[in-house]
Amino acid sequence: MVDQEQVFAKCARRLIPFIFFLYLVNYIDRVNVGFAALTMNQDVGLSPSDFGFGAGIFFLGYLLFQMPANLILQKLGARRWVFWMLVIWGVISASNALIQGPYSYYGLRLFLGVAEAGLFPGMLLYMTFWFPNAWRGRFISSFMAAIPMANIVGGPLSTSILEMDGIFGLHGWQWMFVVEGLPATLLGIAAYFWLPDGPANASWLTDEEKSVIAKRLASEDRTEHSDLWPALRDPRVWAISLVLLGNQVGLYGVQLWMPQIIRSLGFSNFATGWVVAMPFVVGMIAMILWGRSSDRKNERIWHTAISLSVAAFGLIIASIAQSNAVMLFALTVSLAGTLSYNGPFFSLPATFLAGTAAAGGIGFINSVGSLGRFVGPWAVGILKEESGAYGSSMAVMASAMIMAAVIVLVLGRVMAAKRAHMQPKPGRAA
Repeated sequence: MVDQEQVFAKCARRLIPFIFFLYLVNYIDRVNVGFAALTMNQDVGLSPSDFGFGAGIFFLGYLLFQMPANLILQKLGARRWVFWMLVIWGVISASNALIQGPYSYYGLRLFLGVAEAGLFPGMLLYMTFWFPNAWRGRFISSFMAAIPMANIVGGPLSTSILEMDGIFGLHGWQWMFVVEGLPATLLGIAAYFWLPDGPANASWLTDEEKSVIAKRLASEDRTEHSDLWPALRDPRVWAISLVLLGNQVGLYGVQLWMPQIIRSLGFSNFATGWVVAMPFVVGMIAMILWGRSSDRKNERIWHTAISLSVAAFGLIIASIAQSNAVMLFALTVSLAGTLSYNGPFFSLPATFLAGTAAAGGIGFINSVGSLGRFVGPWAVGILKEESGAYGSSMAVMASAMIMAAVIVLVLGRVMAAKRAHMQPKPGRAA
């Protein structure tokens, strides 16, 4: 008889490293504009508010296409849909080298957001095709470790490429977009041959192993919502969306501005990439350990709320820090909190959504969260331009994190009451 643990571990070994690498390239292409800004802003005449708006407008395109993208993935299949996404976004990302001023910057960032919109919510949905809920916290944390890894690898890589300034008449930031953008197209071709649409299409699983997966997933199938429109009217979906929005204000406000924040502390462009990487090393370790803790205890709400509170605490300290060392420590604490929440938080939707409701619901949740990804970087730019410092923007981002932590605790009470209501009453047949 086939052991369930071995079957899911086999699937994880085959899929998670590749999904991690897809998301790593996705995230580098998403946030490398923060490193490009070290020289690009002056070259093309971008003010702080111009940069912040353009960095955030990516997520308006991202917002508009996430729910449709997930519905397309469910209909078309992961293999073909991921192929087309990566090929198109790789070309657009490399085309950022053509930026001439604010409007071309805004336009290319917007189209890049549309092209990249389907990968992250698509991979969350794809996880539900393969793994039971008890496994998802650790695997979501594992593939989302690409977020800190993109900054650990992308920081030194991007600032090193900036040193290519003048080669063949191109600026360093133009080289950065080309060198970091085109690998996505090659990965898209690899995805076409590597990612099966689901367990039933996996040639590397035996019939017995496919049966084990199907039976386990069926045994915990959540039929509370399988249709899209009733799911979108569920207050829990909206609450989860608002939690994500609050978190993303802080995460993207910090990470897209962090290269400029670090350079303002007196570091060179080259050194900035290495200094930026250090807080993300801590964040990656924290998110993997916290995801495993959430799975081990089968608990999501408090793991999410505690990590959001830690993130808010770090931002509050950063807003009043008077020394470089305290500022770096505070940003490290904040990133550890805002990254470690991912595993437990993104395990929540699948506890009551299935089928089309899961595809569209996850896309909708991430779409609302994209508003935070737009607002965060833009707000930092506006407040920086008005005050000349980053303290007020740190306080605003901390407030968003606190709001998210409060909402998730209220959500936990609502979900607990819902589960209690659905339990069979004593003496009554189940």
